[in-house]
Amino acid sequence: MESAQDQYRILLADDHVLIRHGIRNIISNNPALRVIGEVGDGEELLVFLERMVPDLLILDISMPKLTGIEAVGKVKKAYPHVKILMLTMHKNKQYFYHAMSAGADGYLMKEDSDEELLLAIKRIRDGKSYLSPFLSQDFADDVISAYRNNRSSPFETLTTREKEVLNLVVEGHTSRAMADILHLSPRTVDHHRASLLRKFGMKNSVDLVNFAVRNGFVASGD
Repeated sequence: MESAQDQYRILLADDHVLIRHGIRNIISNNPALRVIGEVGDGEELLVFLERMVPDLLILDISMPKLTGIEAVGKVKKAYPHVKILMLTMHKNKQYFYHAMSAGADGYLMKEDSDEELLLAIKRIRDGKSYLSPFLSQDFADDVISAYRNNRSSPFETLTTREKEVLNLVVEGHTSRAMADILHLSPRTVDHHRASLLRKFGMKNSVDLVNFAVRNGFVASGD
């Protein structure tokens, strides 16, 4: 049995007490792991970290007061060595992209098995990325790393106006219609459309729409 000093220290952050207790019970059966605390929201998380820093943070993506995505950025900035496993019920790729680009090391579904939780912890402890099989088995580690390392998601580089234009492009509006909706000139809208094509590396609007919808940057409206 490993000593307390050698155990992998884990902090649980989820606003549902039953979820935290369930994860604690699973982890307690592994002598190499130890839960050092539990918090119920983002503010409690930041306060806890001021007095004790874990090796791994298991973080609910939908916590109150400070969302999981916001918390990832703050934790990684203040404690860059802390590994973060996102815990979520969201299968939309947009949540995954935002979590990984913010700095998360893994993405686990709440419906995953006990064994999958322990596998996720082991992979992250071994310095690898983890992705729930419920989301996709097609993401390789190097693809995940592209969002976490210096190469950010294209969506993260968009201005607020570009995001608005992207949504309108996906909805099928013409430049003139978008100009009326956004109270801009058609020329300005065309400038934003050109910027979107450049940032996403696309040649035309059809490719841009397909890429944006397929990768969860916007909803298709279906």
